[in-house]
Parts: sequence; C-alpha cells; structure tokens
Amino acid sequence: MASKRDPVIRTAPRLADLNLNGHIFGGWLLSQMDIAGGITASQRAGGAVATVAVEAMKFHRPVHVGDLVSCYAEIKSVGCTSMHVNVEVCVSRRGIDEEFPVTEGTFIFVAVDQNGNPRPVDTD
Repeated sequence: MASKRDPVIRTAPRLADLNLNGHIFGGWLLSQMDIAGGITASQRAGGAVATVAVEAMKFHRPVHVGDLVSCYAEIKSVGCTSMHVNVEVCVSRRGIDEEFPVTEGTFIFVAVDQNGNPRPVDTD
C-alpha cells in the first residue's frame, strides 16, 4: 500500500510517547491510525464518521523516538452506512534508506448525521 499513495498523515513520536520498554506506546500508534482511517473514511462518506471497531491489528516492529511515522489508508469495502479502511503504518529511520512497515490494521467506520445517527454512504 505504501508505495502506491501519499501518506494520509506523517508525524514523529516524542519521548512522552514511550512505553516502559523504550518503544513507542501501541496506544499512541493506534490513535494515529484511527486519525488516518477517519480522514479517509470521512472523505469517502462526504461527512462525519465514527469509529465502531478495529480488526486484525498486527504490530510487526517497534517504533522508536526519531522515527518518521507515515500512515497510509485505503477503503477496503463500503456498505450501506459503514466502511472498512485498511491502515498501514511505515517508518523512516535514520541510517535506513527506505521506509518499512511496522503496523497494520482494519478499522470500521460508520457515516453519521448531525445527531450521531448512522446515515447512508453513497456506494458509487
């Protein structure tokens, strides 16, 4: 996925984002993935979306302070009100010429109206 698209978001973790093992806390990474997936789902839905589930999370490698984190997202499927979005996280690390994947997951979003109720997503 990463080589085909521009990242939805790109950020760098800070020391405050470390876990007890000295790696970036998985919850921080999950948050970045949810933001990237939500941006992609919102663009597809043409409005607000809500995260309803996270499926198939895989952590391949740790993320370190100093890594440049890129989140790539693409719509996997669209239902009446929901969308499955695949999110892949890759990092660029000092001393390594290419970015490489560290985490991936599938997020499910539901399009919502101004009252927070599910609304149809155009399936074109």
